[in-house]
Amino acid sequence: MKSLFDDLSAECSKRTTQRYSTSFSLGIKLLDKSLHRPIYAIYGLVRFADEIVDSFHEYNKEDLIAEFKKDTYKSISDGISLNPILNEFQRAVNQYKIDPKLIDTFFKSMEMDLDDKYHDVLSYEEYILGSAEVVGLMCLHVFVEGDHARFKALEPYAMSLGAAFQKVNFLRDMKADYESLGRTYFPGIDMESFTTEHKQKIEKEIEEDFRIALIGIKKLPHKSRKGVYLAYVYYLTLFRKIKNTPVEKIMETRIRVSNPSKIGLMVQSMIQHKLNLL
Repeated sequence: MKSLFDDLSAECSKRTTQRYSTSFSLGIKLLDKSLHRPIYAIYGLVRFADEIVDSFHEYNKEDLIAEFKKDTYKSISDGISLNPILNEFQRAVNQYKIDPKLIDTFFKSMEMDLDDKYHDVLSYEEYILGSAEVVGLMCLHVFVEGDHARFKALEPYAMSLGAAFQKVNFLRDMKADYESLGRTYFPGIDMESFTTEHKQKIEKEIEEDFRIALIGIKKLPHKSRKGVYLAYVYYLTLFRKIKNTPVEKIMETRIRVSNPSKIGLMVQSMIQHKLNLL
């Protein structure tokens, strides 16, 4: 039965999310149950593409990402794929009418990771648009459940939230990105002479992204607001830890929020949401 395979596909996307991201898994738990499956589906697609360009060093990444991209489009057109992750993703795309241009832009950023080791301002903005902002917009299609007017109204806020998350990731992973992958995402930054002034400039940019994002979170439908707010709180907490960490330590270790702390943040955000204290 096709339904059995579809259920297996959903389980694969859910399991992928749980294995790779505790924070997003907790955030999804606070979404309305009807939204879990499509958001797991989007994360599964994004995670697999990211793994190709970041991890599969012994293989031809160009061929792998090209094939994965082609198979993604084919799955959407056919309404099925024997790859469970793609089968589940196409289901979400077709059900929620996710704009194909968002998928195009996402894959363009993944392809940038194959060659671009340093960024200027334009390529940096282009990369963030494809790797983070459009992912937020894919999720927004799900959150508004087909309400086009609401989607357009919330679009800039979703993009700011995605940008904030990605820039925090860049700061957190600076050491690994530079030493293991040879990448520097922030434009005009020489990693051999990264200073407190550089870090503070980046942090101001992130603070503005978070400020704008919170305005939109408060306007989200009730079904999605609590889960998105938790992801916001988690990343804001991580950002504040990074902000309070000296430059030297940023380049020595990976700053993180412990799993027990994440559980505490989940309880805190649930209380704030219930008391309308966002």
